[in-house]
Amino acid sequence: MKNLIAFAAIAAAAFCVHAQDFPGSKPITIVVPFAAGGPTDRVARDLGEALQKSLGTTVVIDNTAGAGSSIGTAKVARAAPDGYMLLLNHIGMSTMPALYRKLPFNVETDFEYLGMVNEVPMTLIGRPTLPANNFKELTTWIGENKGKINLGNAGLGAASHLCGLLFQSAMKVEMTPVPYKGTAPAISDLLGGQIDLLCDQTTNTTSFIEAKKVKAYGVTTAKRLSTPALKDLPTMAESGLKGFEVSIWHGLYAPKGTPPAVLTKINEGLKTALKDPGFVKKQEGLGAVVVTDDRVQPAQHKKFVASEIAKWGPIIKAAGVYAD
Repeated sequence: MKNLIAFAAIAAAAFCVHAQDFPGSKPITIVVPFAAGGPTDRVARDLGEALQKSLGTTVVIDNTAGAGSSIGTAKVARAAPDGYMLLLNHIGMSTMPALYRKLPFNVETDFEYLGMVNEVPMTLIGRPTLPANNFKELTTWIGENKGKINLGNAGLGAASHLCGLLFQSAMKVEMTPVPYKGTAPAISDLLGGQIDLLCDQTTNTTSFIEAKKVKAYGVTTAKRLSTPALKDLPTMAESGLKGFEVSIWHGLYAPKGTPPAVLTKINEGLKTALKDPGFVKKQEGLGAVVVTDDRVQPAQHKKFVASEIAKWGPIIKAAGVYAD
């Protein structure tokens, strides 16, 4: 028994030293639960560059895509809780509990929350031949075409899918959802007139709005955006749709049980990375806003996600959408 106690004490001491020396020269892997080249992947790669400087070690990006981000998320939930495998996920952390009947993890209890990274506003856009030129005219057009409107999205649980659900709920109108395998084909069909409307991230829509290839009806933020191409676009609230505010945020997570000392070091590295001028400039270029409020703290990050789960759960369930 004494030998067992002594072994446990030695192991605990060694683990404490490991936590103090973290990360050392060992690389850190950030799992992105989406394919390479997408908005979340771009955020992860920009963040990885900044974290390499703030944490002093190599940061590797691992794209483990599929099932609305649940496959990559599960991978991190099962990983060793040592701080060397992290997860960067978006709003999907708050919508998966309602979208999926069964998940191999619990979003609120199987992860250590490290802090928020950024927020990406959304824009409501329409096909170039849509007769409505502003939100007021769009409202009239929707009223005259109930049951005939096609609303595109990039797939179950995608940002455009969630924004579309919220838009229909706010407008109290059902539209025909048209899912695609990604944003690119959805926008392609919007440009070609095969679908009528799409609500998606500024990272995906700004260039088309700037080139006047689509009709733009509003942004989903509380205030107008400062981005040159979008600064004249009214908020949805300004246009009369009160309470319609949604952004696609990203947060950083570690497996449950990661030592507190390691979590503290990662959080400190994250806060430094979020102030990196190069990272901030790249995010602004994507139309994203780097988080600087108290949500960069683990407790506030977790509290925010809980509020998002409470917000999206009823909307998703009311729409009757789910995946096995």
